[in-house]
Amino acid sequence: MPQRTPIEYRDASPQVRAVYDDIKRTRQVEDVNNFWKYLAHDPASLSRTWHSVKEIMTPGTLDALTKEMIYLAVSVTNGCGYCIASHSAAARKAGMSEAMFGEVMAVVGMANETNRLANGYRVPIDPAFD
Repeated sequence: MPQRTPIEYRDASPQVRAVYDDIKRTRQVEDVNNFWKYLAHDPASLSRTWHSVKEIMTPGTLDALTKEMIYLAVSVTNGCGYCIASHSAAARKAGMSEAMFGEVMAVVGMANETNRLANGYRVPIDPAFD
């Protein structure tokens, strides 16, 4: 299978351009990032994913910084280098300091360690947690 290349705006179908335009308008950026350009090979997935991200990552009960730090933590746990870079940048833009980043990484590391210990030992759930 040949290596995929990003679909740039000038080469995009009208359906893909509409999503790109919405991303640029919503995020107030001049161009979309590579994630969207590669996802554009499947316009239906591009559209569905963008609309879900746009809805979920909009501030609600949780503010934008909290959502970005959660996204960063999950990305670290899943080992997605692209998402770590993207959501670290977004969290910093939303106000995450280096100290906050350090605490998030400490929590991620500790949670992964204790999760694996609990799973490995097959620790039963305490009745108080039900």
